[in-house]
Amino acid sequence: MKKLIPIILLSLVMFACGQSKKESGKEANNSEIEFETMTYDFGKIPFSSDGTCAFKFSNTSEETLIINVVRTSCGCTNPEWPKDPIEPGKSGEIKVTYNTKITGSFQKSITVFCNASNSPVKLLIKGEVQPDPTVASSSSKS
Repeated sequence: MKKLIPIILLSLVMFACGQSKKESGKEANNSEIEFETMTYDFGKIPFSSDGTCAFKFSNTSEETLIINVVRTSCGCTNPEWPKDPIEPGKSGEIKVTYNTKITGSFQKSITVFCNASNSPVKLLIKGEVQPDPTVASSSSKS
């Protein structure tokens, strides 16, 4: 009887772990998202210029890939991603726009939540927005 109790307890724990995984929606999935690059460096970028870049990815699996949501580390960064499922072997891109009216160095993270086994995936943008030339020229005239 003493040997039976640990076996029963272990079985209950394993059953409970299996149930919580199913309830969380994180069932085993074989889909895989692969990005061409994980970091985009704008370098020095002019004030109020186009701060948009694209992270290209592929579904490298035999399963359909679904991107649920893409979150950024702050409101100065705006993501756009495909809302339709990405079939096996197909590609897509996540566009990210940084607000280039904020001067100075920046480094922002973008987190991609999807049904892939390697989710979530963290991407990074960085760079330095140069000062507003109209502010610099008006202050030198005083």
